[in-house]
Amino acid sequence: MELVTIAKPYANAIFEIAQQDKSHQDWKVVLEAATSVIADAQMQAYIESPSASKQEKSATIQQLVASVIDRKLTNKENEFLSLVLDNGRTQALPSIFALFEDQANAFDDAKAFQVISAYKLTAAEEKNIVADLSAKYNASVSIETTIDESLVGGLIIKLGDKVIDLSIKARTDELSLRLTTH
Repeated sequence: MELVTIAKPYANAIFEIAQQDKSHQDWKVVLEAATSVIADAQMQAYIESPSASKQEKSATIQQLVASVIDRKLTNKENEFLSLVLDNGRTQALPSIFALFEDQANAFDDAKAFQVISAYKLTAAEEKNIVADLSAKYNASVSIETTIDESLVGGLIIKLGDKVIDLSIKARTDELSLRLTTH
């Protein structure tokens, strides 16, 4: 089963809890910390090891996450981490975090776009992209840029599962496809 499919009910449940007690930012911090803790190779080996009980593993993860975020976890946060571990869903934590973050951004009318460019964008170009996306989506916008030289030119803009492909590579691929099908 795909991780996103597994992650969706968890992310939805956490989002509902965050809606009730206005704790979006707290959950975001906890999920981000848990994702980084679980990503560690030694932690993966510990989780998969039969030498420790699920309770011991859960307590260890909770302590590490609390240490990373520099505060004590709430009961709901502890219960969530235990549930994920008990159900063997630690591999889905990055997807849970991403889905939760998407929902929280949509709720906050703030959108975080990923912009992939063929070259490093100037500050003015980034500012123009933010302004255009803010106008189009009527929301506050932030962008994270990455470089992919294989695009030749242009941009790919991503928001969740939405993709706006304005790259030269996409246009040449489309033209090639049209020429081969006719």
